[in-house]
Amino acid sequence: MCYSDKARPPLPPIGGAAADQGEMTLHAADSNRFMAYFARAAKPTGAGMVVMPDVRGLHHFYKELAQRFAEAGIDAVAIDYFGRTAGLGDRSDSFEYMPHVEKTTPEGIAADTAAAMAYLKSKDGGAVKAVFTVGFCFGGSNSWNQSALNPGLNGCIGFYGRPPRSLPFIDKMKAPLLLLIAGADAATPREQFIEFDRKLSEVGVPHEMHIYEGAPHSFFDRTYEQWKEACDDAWRRMLAFVKKHS
Repeated sequence: MCYSDKARPPLPPIGGAAADQGEMTLHAADSNRFMAYFARAAKPTGAGMVVMPDVRGLHHFYKELAQRFAEAGIDAVAIDYFGRTAGLGDRSDSFEYMPHVEKTTPEGIAADTAAAMAYLKSKDGGAVKAVFTVGFCFGGSNSWNQSALNPGLNGCIGFYGRPPRSLPFIDKMKAPLLLLIAGADAATPREQFIEFDRKLSEVGVPHEMHIYEGAPHSFFDRTYEQWKEACDDAWRRMLAFVKKHS
């Protein structure tokens, strides 16, 4: 897993407020009911973000991250992956996530992402004009995959994703990608990201990749004080990416 119960998202460089936030249930096109968490910006920019968690699903870290995006003017909704197999329930440290991770499918995740996108475009979700995804580890790959699986996205951001999980979709990718890579990621060799970058260029997928030298997997965490500069830079890159592609 990426984040423990003690992890906290870094603060964005833009200070603002969330007008409203809270838990909710969303419905996918295949009738799946799944947990989500929304955060509405007090001063919206017209952009929306679907937050795609790591293997733990809708953990507190991602609920708080949705709030941080709202503080930066981006309406956000964080989703859970496991409505089809685990129902609605707690996703804290005690949750045994791996049996449910193994039962997820790209199609199911795409359907849930589409439901979150539809919510953000609705009046209740902020009536956003541009929708992005951001994910971490398992969610990083899931986020990149949405470039192929969900037409209408403006961009897809991934931290520490697994390139082999995204390569099958590369030929159908349309939305621009932002790859934020931990240089000392023990889970994924650097060579896989270099190769992914090369193949994206070969097929003409617009993308940006930045490697944070020496940073470990899950460096995007404000309890890692030694990686504050990397966290601040990642926020700047995400916000610039959203502005560029909105």
